[in-house]
Amino acid sequence: MARKSEEVFEEQIIKTEYSDVMQKSYIDYAMSVLMARAVPDVRDGLKPVQRRVLYAMHELGLKYDKPYRKSARIVGDAMGKYHPHGDSSIYEALVVMAQDFKKGMALVDGHGNFGSIEGDGAAAMRYTEARLRRVTQEALLADLDKDVVDFVPNFDETEKEPSVLPAKIPNLLVNGTEGIAVGMTTSMPPHNLGEVIEGIKAYMHKPEITVAELMEYIQGPDFPTGGIVTNKDELLSIYETGSGKIKIRGNVEIEQGKAGKMKIVVTEIPYTMIGANIGKFLTDIVGLIDSKKTSDIVDISNQSSKDGIRIVVEVKKDANVENLKNMLIKKTKLEDTFGVNMLAVADGRPETLSLKDIIVHHVNFQRELNTRKYNTLLKKELDKKEIQEGLIKACDVIDLIIEIIRGSKEVKIAKRCLVEGITEGINFKSRISKKQAELLRFTERQAQAILDLRLSKLVGLEIEALIKEHDTTLKNIEKYKDILTNPKTMDKTIIKELDDIKKEFAVERKTRIENLEEATFGEKKIEEAPVYFLMDRFGYARMIDVPTYERNKDTIETENKYVIPVLNSGRICIFTSTGDMHTVKMMDLPLCKMKDKGVPIDNVSNFDSTKEDYIYLCTLNDVIMQKLMFVTKQGMMKQVYGTEFDVLKRTVAATKLSDGDSVISVEPIIDQRTVALITKDGFVTRFAIDEVPLKKKGAVGVRGMKLSPSDEVTNVFYMAMGDNPVCKVKGRNIEVNKIKLTKRDTKGTKLRG
Repeated sequence: MARKSEEVFEEQIIKTEYSDVMQKSYIDYAMSVLMARAVPDVRDGLKPVQRRVLYAMHELGLKYDKPYRKSARIVGDAMGKYHPHGDSSIYEALVVMAQDFKKGMALVDGHGNFGSIEGDGAAAMRYTEARLRRVTQEALLADLDKDVVDFVPNFDETEKEPSVLPAKIPNLLVNGTEGIAVGMTTSMPPHNLGEVIEGIKAYMHKPEITVAELMEYIQGPDFPTGGIVTNKDELLSIYETGSGKIKIRGNVEIEQGKAGKMKIVVTEIPYTMIGANIGKFLTDIVGLIDSKKTSDIVDISNQSSKDGIRIVVEVKKDANVENLKNMLIKKTKLEDTFGVNMLAVADGRPETLSLKDIIVHHVNFQRELNTRKYNTLLKKELDKKEIQEGLIKACDVIDLIIEIIRGSKEVKIAKRCLVEGITEGINFKSRISKKQAELLRFTERQAQAILDLRLSKLVGLEIEALIKEHDTTLKNIEKYKDILTNPKTMDKTIIKELDDIKKEFAVERKTRIENLEEATFGEKKIEEAPVYFLMDRFGYARMIDVPTYERNKDTIETENKYVIPVLNSGRICIFTSTGDMHTVKMMDLPLCKMKDKGVPIDNVSNFDSTKEDYIYLCTLNDVIMQKLMFVTKQGMMKQVYGTEFDVLKRTVAATKLSDGDSVISVEPIIDQRTVALITKDGFVTRFAIDEVPLKKKGAVGVRGMKLSPSDEVTNVFYMAMGDNPVCKVKGRNIEVNKIKLTKRDTKGTKLRG
C-alpha cells in the first residue's frame, strides 16, 4: 500500500502598521473612484461611463439617420461589454447626455420621456429610445477605424474598447461636467461651441497667447438655460486659476397686467435652478409672503412649456415693482453661484486646469490624432500604390502573364514565377516567353493582385480608370506626407475641420456676460424676536424659533456644531482661517422646522468653504462687548477690541497675515489669565495674556513664540483661575496649567513622549 504523502503548509503572518494599510487602501480606493468614475478625461471631456455608452451606441450602429433603439438595449450592451456596474447609473448617464437643458450640446438624441427642466425624471429605460446625434458621430466618434486611439481590453478581456474617444472639439469646455470623487470634485460650466473653436484657432496661430487674450474669443460660460453672468470682472481670475465662483442671475422682465397691475416675469433661470430648484423658487416666494416680508404679491403661476421658461408673479397695483424684483433676486434662487473647479484627468493624473491648459491639451491631442490618422491613411495609399503599379505593369505584359498562368499546374507555381522569375514547372509556348518570364520581379502583393484580376478589368476604359486612380493615389500620398512632415499643414488641416464643425453645429450664445451691481431692496421692519442660529458640521445653516429649540434641545445640541441664541434682526460673525470676518444677516436665513436642512453658509455670506475654514462664530453683539485674541500658526498674536468689527460690510479683514500664515484660534478674552501655545514638533510655552498687546484689526500682531522654520503652532489653550486643561502630546497627557510660566516670545520647552 502506497504511503499517503502529506503536505505541510506553514502559516505566514505579515506584520504591518494598521494605519499604513488603511492609508494605502484608502488612497487606492480614492484614485480608483477618481480615475474610473467621477472625473472626465481632458481629451474627450467624458467620464468612463459616458464614453462606454457612446461607444456601445456606435457599435450598435445607432447613427443619427438610423431608427431609434430601446434604451434598455443600449444599457444592456454597455453593461455587459464595457461597464460592469449598475444599470441605473448607466441609464442616468445616457439620460443626462440627451438633456439639452443640462448640456451645452446634447450628445444623444432621445425619443420619449427623458425628463424635464423642472426635475421630472425620465421614463424607465424599457419605454425610451435613443440614437446618436450627428454632432456626436462627426465630432467625437469619427475616425475610430483609422487607428487614431488605443483600444484596451474590457473588464473580462473578451472585448476591446477605446481608452479615449477621438474628439475633434474640447467637449470638456463645450458641455461642462460635474463629478464628486473622494477628496476631490470637478465642476465645469458649459461654453459656446463657436467661441471655443475660435479660441482654439487663436491659440494655434499664437501659442504664447494669454488667458486674457483667449477671453476675447471665449467670453465666459454659455449655459443652456440662458441667464446672466453678473461678475464679468472675476472671470479672468477663475479661468487663470481653474477655480472660483460664477454669479448667475435669471432674466426678469416687467410686463403690464390688467387693471393697472404689473407682472414680474422670469423668462430665463440660472443654470443651478434646473430641476427641483424651480419648485423651491416658487416655495421661497410663498415663504416671503408667509413671513410678511412682502404683501405686494397677488399670485404666482408657472406657465413654462416646451417653448421655454415663463414664471409669472402678479403684483398689486401701485407696488414698488423694482424693489420687489430685487427682493426676489436676493431672497430666492433667482440669483445663485456656480462653483467652478476645472479638475480633469490630464496625462494620467487629476489636475486643476486653466482655460489655456485645456485648450493646449486639446490641440496636442488633435495633433496626435491626426498624426495617427494620416499615418494610417498613408500606409493604405502606399499599399494601393504598390498594387496599382503592379497592375499597370502587368497590363504591358498581360499576354505573358496569361501564358504563365495557363502553363502552371498550381497557383503557387505561377505566383513564384511572377515574384522570383522561376520558370520550373511551367509550359511556355516559346523560349522567348520563358526568358521574359525569368525577368519578372513583382512583389508578393502585386502578384496576388494579378492572380486575383478579372479579365474584364483589361478593357481599355478599366485600364484608364486604373491609371486615373493611380494618379489620385500619388496625390493623396503627397498630401498625407505634407501633413505629417509640415506642422503648418497639420494645423491648417485641424483648423479646417474645426471650421466645418462650427459652420454645421455652432449656435448663438444664450447667456449674457455683464457686470451687474448687487441687487438691493428695502425690507419691511419686522417684529424683533429671539431665535437660535444653527449650523451643522457640513456648513448648512438655519434659524429656528425658541419653542422649537426648547422642545428639541438635546437633539439640536447633538446634531449641530454651532447653536447660538440671537435676535432675528441680528447678525452672526464668522472668523475664518484666512483672517477675514464674514457677517450673516439672520433675516437671510430661512426660519425652519425641526427637520429642515437649511442652506449652505456660502450662499448667504461671502464665506468660501473651498478656500477657508471657520475658526470662531458668535453674534455681532457678543463681538462688540469683548476683546478677541487672535493666534496664527506662525505664532503671531494680538488682542483686538470687538468694537472694531461693528461695520456694515459683509466681509472685513479681521487681521493681517504674512505669506503662508493662517489663523488657528480666535477667542473672546473675559477672565482668562494665561495662554499656552503647543507646536507640531512638541514645543510648549505658557505666559500671561497681558503680555499680548492690544492692536488694530489691520495689524499683524506680535510674536508669541519662537519657531523653527519647519514648526508651527497647532494648539492654543486659554486658562482662567482654576482651569487645568489636558493636552495629549506624543501619546502623553500633559496638564497644561502645570507647564512652567515664562515670558512671551521664547522657544518654549520640548515635551518628551
